[in-house]
Amino acid sequence: MTEKRVNQTGTTESPGGAAGKRRPRILVSGGGTGGHIFPALSIADELRKSLDAEILFVGAENRMEMTRVPEAGYKIIGLPVAGFNRKNLLKNFQVVMKLLSSMGKARKIIRDFKPEVVVGVGGYASGPVLKAAQKAGIPTLIQEQNSYAGVTNKLLAKGADAICVAYDGMERFFPAEKIIKTGNPIRERLLSEKLTRKEALESFGLSPDRKTLLVVGGSLGALTINESLEKGLKDLVANGIQVIWQTGKNFGNRGAEAAKGLKGVVVTPFITDMAAAYRGADLVVSRAGAASISELQALGKPAILVPSPNVAEDHQTHNARALSDRGAAILVTDAEARQRLIGEALSLIADPAKLKEMSEKISAMAITGSAQKIAQKVTTLLS
Repeated sequence: MTEKRVNQTGTTESPGGAAGKRRPRILVSGGGTGGHIFPALSIADELRKSLDAEILFVGAENRMEMTRVPEAGYKIIGLPVAGFNRKNLLKNFQVVMKLLSSMGKARKIIRDFKPEVVVGVGGYASGPVLKAAQKAGIPTLIQEQNSYAGVTNKLLAKGADAICVAYDGMERFFPAEKIIKTGNPIRERLLSEKLTRKEALESFGLSPDRKTLLVVGGSLGALTINESLEKGLKDLVANGIQVIWQTGKNFGNRGAEAAKGLKGVVVTPFITDMAAAYRGADLVVSRAGAASISELQALGKPAILVPSPNVAEDHQTHNARALSDRGAAILVTDAEARQRLIGEALSLIADPAKLKEMSEKISAMAITGSAQKIAQKVTTLLS
């Protein structure tokens, strides 16, 4: 019978894996949004598959990773860390106290779990954990999803052993010798979808004979995008366009009210089968988070990108411009969306040649095998 040891984090360590080898311990830190969590889970899945690694996640308390990560079969520990309040500086005293507490807790997690490599994917928890690992002399890898690096990753870069990126020109932010262009890992389910476009649309109760617009704004919703749809939904339907509209949970029943009496409109707070939604869509309206863009690239989907103005360093605008400057997407600013978005969608979806051109250009920007490339680099850091 193989002896097992339970450490203070509650994880199990075995002296031998399937082939009698010790399982490497890898800590993955970060989260806050699906844009951080989905790549992190893809990396973890690949590390578990290729190395039989023992993986522990560290996230931020009360953020979505605290439910999504356990649902995916991994243990996670939460830190009380929170982001700085840029609008009310007086509130940052509590933020600083939470940061100090998180730094202490991160050091304890490092001591208890004894990771051999720490991977940071961005988000509030990533900073304290990677800093603690670097001070302890443990190899660290940063996965920067955006085309404009965040402050935390820039500060951590000097002590990092490798920095995996998805865009060219990242030597503006990081030491060039540490950069590896791997792309952003995306959900494997999206790539393995077997449904035809007809089957995908029929799963939503829609017709395969009509052009279909997919509108997504994240799990909470994007108010500007939602209000643009609310105002222009009748125009879209009048022009023969079907709509799959993810409103997010914060829009209440306003989407359903706007769609009342209209045929060919599916309104839902959250789309459970994004693979089918993408497969059925002729055009996508989306925020410009790095994960969303990587999915659009991998699937070759023409898109109108409406960057969120409420993100650090305005990185979504930088992400969107990286595509729009190449003719791979249309950029509509948040401030312009209520006036421009529906018109742009109507114009594009009526132009098959333009849609085909955009599909080809965005596909050309895709980087495949990202999770495998990152896992390979982690393997080299283990040796």
